[in-house]
Amino acid sequence: MLTPEENDLLCRVEGDAPMGELMRRHWFPACLSEELPEPDGAPVPVRLLGEDLVAWRDSDGRVGLMARRCPHRKASLVYGRNESHGLRCLYHGWKFDIHGQAVEMPSEPTQSALVDKVRIRAYPTHEHAGVVWTYMGPPQTMPEFAPPPWAPNADTKVSIVKMVVDCNWAQVLEGAIDSAHSSSLHSSDIVPARVSGTMHRAGTMMQRPSTDKAPRIQVQATEYGFKYAAIRRPIQNADLQDYVRMTIFVAPFTALIPPNAQYNSANVNVPIDDTHTAFHFISWSQARDGALDQEEYRKFMRAQVGIDLDRGYRKLARNAANDYGQNRLAMRNGNFSGIEGIANQDIAMWESMGPIVDRSSERLGASDLAIVEFRRSMLEAVRRFQGGEPALGSHATLTRPQAQITSFEGLLPKGADWRGFDFVGARVGDPATTAVAV
Repeated sequence: MLTPEENDLLCRVEGDAPMGELMRRHWFPACLSEELPEPDGAPVPVRLLGEDLVAWRDSDGRVGLMARRCPHRKASLVYGRNESHGLRCLYHGWKFDIHGQAVEMPSEPTQSALVDKVRIRAYPTHEHAGVVWTYMGPPQTMPEFAPPPWAPNADTKVSIVKMVVDCNWAQVLEGAIDSAHSSSLHSSDIVPARVSGTMHRAGTMMQRPSTDKAPRIQVQATEYGFKYAAIRRPIQNADLQDYVRMTIFVAPFTALIPPNAQYNSANVNVPIDDTHTAFHFISWSQARDGALDQEEYRKFMRAQVGIDLDRGYRKLARNAANDYGQNRLAMRNGNFSGIEGIANQDIAMWESMGPIVDRSSERLGASDLAIVEFRRSMLEAVRRFQGGEPALGSHATLTRPQAQITSFEGLLPKGADWRGFDFVGARVGDPATTAVAV
């Protein structure tokens, strides 16, 4: 349990909230590259950490990210003209480049020097893996962009489901590091089978080598957050081996989900504001035939833009207003949740907790050890950050690149300490995917 004060410290990100300030010391997703498909195309609204911004691609293909309202009379630049290397406000024609510098003011006298003095707040951007990244911290603290664990190089095949979730980022993240829930909530989509590891089955379901619904959770702190193992009894050879799923939390809001036999998974939860989150569910692989194609992946997750979601990635087909499309007849016929799509099942649970869950009245159990560690580590991290130390998971705290961090799932000798294994190359599509004792 957390006190209300601790809960606010963990969850609040707007304004000068300490957690938001910590997050600003990281590069993180602002929007997807697909949202800005062409130079001089339509600008798009972006909201990050409670700030209203506008993203746009200029005539040279560079992405600008800056305050949404024109500094003149505060009209929205989302409606602006994107032309000739600048974004022009419709109201009086003031025009800005991607750095936020005013370059034209047709409403002002030609001899006026005001154009040189006006600058709108703008943030740096970098494109990688189909994502527009930004850094919103002080310019003097900005590190060089480094690839994330789920897109370690330019050849990584990445498919991204993006959905706007109507609740706080921390309860979304806690869902990603809660291994026990998958054996109940997702039990009709991830079913037990006599397989050696999790298998993806042709866009319909996944298979897992265990019927164990009560995993034993073990946690290890790291320089970037923590990793934990969910240890289950396997269906086959249970007297000789354990089925181990190792999930990694990379501060401040990334989870590396244990892979299946076809692709790796990651979960990135960017705070839009205190009560909304941009949830990214990512399939990725080094093998070109590994990760699902983007639309195939979105179809599997019931998260296709124009069908399940609107163009702002907000839920159309399944949301709180229609009970997430829950089918009670399907439940009576054996489907556990009655909700289509693994991500939609999760979102129904997260949003049902309320915009910011009251953690002071929870009753946690043994399977919640990773959630307890997340809260402990992030509260400690934000307090240390307030004391002048580097932000947890930022460049200043790491001794190796994030791109080298990997999750794992598979069978280990029974009773073996998973902490004593180095998961060398444990990514689907890499040459080596074997855990070796060290």
